[in-house]
Amino acid sequence: MGKTCCVGLTVFVRADAGWTGTGGALRCGMHSCLARFSTVALVSVLIRLAPAAELTDRWVYLQTNLQVDKNVDDAEALFRRAAKAGYTGVLLADSKLAKLGDVIPRYHQNLARVKRIAAETKVEVIPALFHIGYSEAMLWHDPNLAEALPVKDALMVVQGGVARVKSDSPAELRGGDFANLKLWAWKDDNLVPDNGALRVTDAKGANARIAQKLKLTPFRQYHVSVRVKTQDFRGKPEVKLLAGKLGLNHADLGVKPTQDWTTHHVVFNSLDQTEATIYFGCWGGGSGSLWWKEPKLEETALVNLVRRPGAPLSVKREDGTALIEGRDFERVVDPKSGTVPWNGAFEVWHEPPLIKTKLPDGTRLRVSFHHVVTVHEGQVMVCPSEPKTVELLRDEAKRVHAAWGARSYMMSHDEIRCLNWCAACQQRNLTAGQILADNARTCVKILREVNPGGRIFVWSDMFDPNHNAKSTGDYYLVRGDLTGSWEGLDKDVGILPWYFGKRGESLKFFADRGHPQVIAGYYDAKPEQIQEWLAAGKGLPGVNGVMFTTWKRNYADLEKFIGATR
Repeated sequence: MGKTCCVGLTVFVRADAGWTGTGGALRCGMHSCLARFSTVALVSVLIRLAPAAELTDRWVYLQTNLQVDKNVDDAEALFRRAAKAGYTGVLLADSKLAKLGDVIPRYHQNLARVKRIAAETKVEVIPALFHIGYSEAMLWHDPNLAEALPVKDALMVVQGGVARVKSDSPAELRGGDFANLKLWAWKDDNLVPDNGALRVTDAKGANARIAQKLKLTPFRQYHVSVRVKTQDFRGKPEVKLLAGKLGLNHADLGVKPTQDWTTHHVVFNSLDQTEATIYFGCWGGGSGSLWWKEPKLEETALVNLVRRPGAPLSVKREDGTALIEGRDFERVVDPKSGTVPWNGAFEVWHEPPLIKTKLPDGTRLRVSFHHVVTVHEGQVMVCPSEPKTVELLRDEAKRVHAAWGARSYMMSHDEIRCLNWCAACQQRNLTAGQILADNARTCVKILREVNPGGRIFVWSDMFDPNHNAKSTGDYYLVRGDLTGSWEGLDKDVGILPWYFGKRGESLKFFADRGHPQVIAGYYDAKPEQIQEWLAAGKGLPGVNGVMFTTWKRNYADLEKFIGATR
């Protein structure tokens, strides 16, 4: 509430701020009389204690596509509503900012309209750029820049002018017809035989899985297929391959709640593993029914093949004699790698390209190459070690700044789930953390060259030892640990912390390093949750902002959220 102090200043008092008083009198709990302070010192203290002054950045997250006129109409309504509620900025994420040289004229017209709206409402636009982690927008320019996993010396045998995979020691999935369940290591009791399939009905929150241990050859590409049927099923059917704590596959199957028999695919690289356990099933399934049928496993090669200097293709005779592409065999290209349904997007599986040659039948070849695997719903990481990647980043920064002329920019480093496997990365002899730190340092340098004196922000998770930058070395398909990634960020780079579970540890870590912080709160939860964030950051220097962060484009709680910060 508002009170007047002994020198005539009106202040807003918070119960925990250390001030006491009744009626029109106000007394500082730390000192007997405010008159001991100069007016300047008093004002300084009051500003430091007032929560509204602390939160100088009050943002809204907007993920959109400005090429669509309706989206710009919606953005205008959001800007006006946000300004009225007391927000000061909009963090604008649009994948097309990574390809401004290829957008149609309407996009630039709509972008200019958003700039006019921002100026009129006095709401700052913070454009997001540098898609390091979710890199499909960058890979639009060149899908071969994707980070890729190595296959080493896979055996192929020539027959009829084509070299095909022939496993040294074939991986075997036994009991795929489910006729003899004793061939499997174990299954949960709620999975029952049903006409050649396995079915679970109304799992009631329980796991429903069947598992088998596999023998694998290190650094080979494998393909799993399985037929799946569902009826009103609530849950997520999954195929998992686990080698200890290491998950070898992370792409979603994409099973619908109700579907007829459909073949789903998994592609994985064995990496340095000789064994893994394969699971078919669901974890914490709900109501409805799920059927599995005809699981199969095979070694494959060249699916989502990447061709670039840091991901070389090598074809040798088995005696080690190197063969020359274009002379001993035709050029090898996977036309569907990174092009389906558009540039930068990768399918989990398609029929691989062939190595065509005039070598005699029976010639045994050893083939090494690099390939992409997707994570979850098609996520692919760009290789940060290829020089062309840095060229793309610099070009993007120039184009984005020319378009927006913004004061602040957001680097989109986030959930980097595949790193340090291709030759370009491994030849640097750096840890994953050091590679990421170098990339972050490079991106910061580029932005400062393009926008001197501007502000730079980045998501917290890949630079936070309390989150994804752990030393355990088991983060998705990242080779090695991410310790030290934060060394690529100097103290002037702003952090957007978003891990609520360890908010106290995260906020303190970045505060101790001297970073300003804008808390990415809400996350489609209760708007009052931001108070727990602010309580965790109380007394920490640099925690001077919040952001209403929705991933569902749900702005119903926009006013409640900012109200909860006051």
